[in-house]
Amino acid sequence: MIRNISVQDAPAMSANAQTHERIDLRTSPEMKELIVRAASTVGMTVSAFLLGTAHERAKEILAEKEMVTLTSRDWVAFAKALDRTEKLRPKLSAAMKRHREWQKR
Repeated sequence: MIRNISVQDAPAMSANAQTHERIDLRTSPEMKELIVRAASTVGMTVSAFLLGTAHERAKEILAEKEMVTLTSRDWVAFAKALDRTEKLRPKLSAAMKRHREWQKR
């Protein structure tokens, strides 16, 4: 079994979040045509396609950079080390709580 530990979690974006920000892009006609065709093929607006694709890729990149993957043996050693601590570590406790919440998504 492999376990992932989140080093840092980004704030969650709710489904009914209001859109107030704007992103402007410049591209070549060829790239625009490709994006328009792809968006049309999946039945999405260009904006929805770009935002959805960028959002998913951003989550992938952050997961790769902000998570540590441990083998079962390493996870056991890590958990034992945490259990041996003699003083409270509120930041670590908060990070583990965020990690559990992030895994539920």
